[in-house]
Amino acid sequence: MRKKIVAGNWKMNLDYNEGLSLFSEITNMVKDEITGSQQAVVCSPFIHLHSLVQMAKGYDKVAVGAQNIHQNESGAYTGEVSAKMVKSVGAEYVILGHSERRQYFGEDNQLLAVKTETALKNGLKPIFCIGETLDEREAEQHFDVIRTQLKEGVFSLSTEQFSQLVLAYEPVWAIGTGKTATSEQAQEIHAFIREEIANNYSQEVADNTTILYGGSCNPKNAPELFAQPDIDGGLIGGASLKSRDFLDIVKVFN
Repeated sequence: MRKKIVAGNWKMNLDYNEGLSLFSEITNMVKDEITGSQQAVVCSPFIHLHSLVQMAKGYDKVAVGAQNIHQNESGAYTGEVSAKMVKSVGAEYVILGHSERRQYFGEDNQLLAVKTETALKNGLKPIFCIGETLDEREAEQHFDVIRTQLKEGVFSLSTEQFSQLVLAYEPVWAIGTGKTATSEQAQEIHAFIREEIANNYSQEVADNTTILYGGSCNPKNAPELFAQPDIDGGLIGGASLKSRDFLDIVKVFN
């Protein structure tokens, strides 16, 4: 059974105290309401990481992750944070390849391949994001785009390395727009991703890879999305900033 995960991406939101307050609400709700084996992952700004890890101790259904790392181990890169630094505070996950990093910061597949190897080398589990823009979907290029992102970004990894990854499909046209891929559209892409993994590695590896949906997922549409056979959870943006909404999404797997 592959792991069911609901990961919250706080993006550049919440000051230090606001973040601790929200996380406290989340951990208490998880303790009281989560009965399944699913895991909630909170990916916060760097300023929160150490404190959230401390707060998460004793909660095996809650994990903490970062939203980015630098590709190099260390050096004169003012303002950057390394994988070793993130790991040293106890974080388990890191989001890589989010569409906002690709769009606003020019991160391409080659750079993300290096970041992924750096994360794995330092014991972090990447949540590796892939997905197409509206123009690419309308031009019916979405399968080619996703195949290329996988091939250039992560398919050079060994089987052992790849098994540490979580993948997240985010239709870029559905992020922050209020639009959502239909459950059928999402399932079609998730099944395609799993097929590509099987072709590059094996069916066993594909069957054991957790693939999340990351496009305007909320408490209303999560049950239908998560009912699809190849959707193993969600990468949640706006709804992760409200404890009740986030927990209602996590509870879908109860």
